[in-house]
Amino acid sequence: MMGGGDIMKKIFYTLMFAMPAMLNSTKALAQDDPFGLGDVDTELGEKDLKESISAIINVILGFLGILATVIILLGGFKWMTSQGNSEKVDEAKNLIKNGIIGLVIIFSAFAISSFVISSMFEATSE
Repeated sequence: MMGGGDIMKKIFYTLMFAMPAMLNSTKALAQDDPFGLGDVDTELGEKDLKESISAIINVILGFLGILATVIILLGGFKWMTSQGNSEKVDEAKNLIKNGIIGLVIIFSAFAISSFVISSMFEATSE
């Protein structure tokens, strides 16, 4: 019988060995760009300070949103692989609950920062 730790180890090792293959396929598609990013131009040095700060905040909140979504997915995976073990189900429920709370906080932070930054733009552009 395989435990939850054994499954997680198998998934980890599979991803660890699959990652170089994925990077090589990206490298084959774009020989000049090994990471497959294309022309990413943030123009942070050329933009106004307020616009640069706004862009940085949006990127950070985007990464946090992705992280919260991964936590929710991990909770769902743990729940599906709990095999009826009530302790593991409770742990999975807590992960999902915490991920949802995190998403609510991130969306609230995005709304507040958007409001503050747009108000700051209006106040300083006159």
